[in-house]
Amino acid sequence: MSASKNSLRALRNRQVPHWWQDAKLGIFVHWTPASVPAFAPVGAEIGELLQSSLADPLKHVPYSEWYENSLRFEDSEVSAHHKITFGSRPYTEFARDFEAGLDQWDPAKWAWLFKQTGARYVVLVAKHSDGYCLWPTDTANPNRENWHSTRDVVGEMAESIRALGMRFGLYYSGGFDWSFDSTPVGTMADVASSIPQGAYPAYAEAQVRELIDRYRPSVLWNDIAWPSTARKLWPLLEYYYRSVPEGVINDRWLPWSPVFRATKHSLVRSAIISASRKQAQKDGGLIPPKPPFFDYRTPEYVVFKEVQPTPWELVRGMDRSFGHNRASEVEHFVTRKELLWQFSDVVAKGGNMLLNVGPRGEDAQIPALQEERLTWLGKFVVPNERALMDTRPWVVPGGTTPEGLQVRFTTRGEDVFVLICKAKSSDASTRLTLEEFEAMPSTRVELIGGDPVAWSDTEHGLVVDIGQLLEEEEEPLVIVLHQVQAREVQAREVQAREVQAREVQA
Repeated sequence: MSASKNSLRALRNRQVPHWWQDAKLGIFVHWTPASVPAFAPVGAEIGELLQSSLADPLKHVPYSEWYENSLRFEDSEVSAHHKITFGSRPYTEFARDFEAGLDQWDPAKWAWLFKQTGARYVVLVAKHSDGYCLWPTDTANPNRENWHSTRDVVGEMAESIRALGMRFGLYYSGGFDWSFDSTPVGTMADVASSIPQGAYPAYAEAQVRELIDRYRPSVLWNDIAWPSTARKLWPLLEYYYRSVPEGVINDRWLPWSPVFRATKHSLVRSAIISASRKQAQKDGGLIPPKPPFFDYRTPEYVVFKEVQPTPWELVRGMDRSFGHNRASEVEHFVTRKELLWQFSDVVAKGGNMLLNVGPRGEDAQIPALQEERLTWLGKFVVPNERALMDTRPWVVPGGTTPEGLQVRFTTRGEDVFVLICKAKSSDASTRLTLEEFEAMPSTRVELIGGDPVAWSDTEHGLVVDIGQLLEEEEEPLVIVLHQVQAREVQAREVQAREVQAREVQA
């Protein structure tokens, strides 16, 4: 057996550490020179674009951090905006404004805001696709001199985050670096064909090793793909795990292959574009392809429908972008109800949520609409921590009750937590029928704060009297079921899921 296959086998024997599966909530930070112009079209979400039949859907990408790529399309919305607002100013000059804005940056304030949400980890973008580095790297960019911050943003952020007891992770765009490849990325075929080769793979590996050695990130979050072959990638990941034994990586480390060169041919391009569109329609959005090895999956702006046999993390911004976008209005942002219920849904299905913050580039401040959503999270997560953090999925994630209420289930020990959401069109019901459960001799039902709730065991399941407890439409109600068991049909569901999990591990 080859050394590469031995390395892959050793990697696959790893278990995802409990801290990550217990964490449930993380904060993503996209902050680049593109945060200065801070513009992207808001007409469609990423999932809608990928499912569309547009010739170059990514030309219209709602991600402001893709500003440099969007500029490469002369007829794009970003190019039109840039000409009106900045004339012929080159993208690289925005780095000067970004550097000046660092004078107003307070990493301790950011860390405190993130801590108040109940988040357990923070992932900072160290280098996005424009190639600009947020640390004074020793690995010189051969195409853009001093294309990095003079201030050690990564180091200061790591210190502030860890000082408050949170884990610190780093994002690195391994698959794209637009300072090495100027190919405009408009389709999923372009994604594969524009992964830089030549000097870039060695450059990217040197920088990732530098980040590991300097900052020991608990999360190493790569994007797009990896520019080297598997033979070179597996030793890099082994080095990471030796350096950070409790570290985790995401699922975007697909190693480069000579087959990728075929994506430049028209017939292959057409096949990739068609297949990727169909896959996006099937998935309902962007779910990356599985590489040979990963610790957890990262669907983007889309949630899995069921409990997953592998760890996973929903990745999303507060609006349609990750980087700050001045074009976003209130209606483009997630509402309080949507945010809190989506987080509940993710946790009930065994996932984490990595919610993004996109600070302004010119003054290093977090915009008010984003701060407001961090506050919403904290007011819900912290009081209900017992039902959310350190939990595992129950037999099924939940669904719709006979009364038309949405419910999600989590469990810890012998307790089952029921998160309840009132639909907009429904009146607050005084009864909640939980068809999935039946009582035991010692069953009790109470609010998360400990107050008892009346209930009865019926042939249709547990019926809980929630009275007028569900008057609040914006925030889920949480009740605790002590000492209950699944009805027979649900028991069969969990057995099937356990079989599936064993097959995935095999």
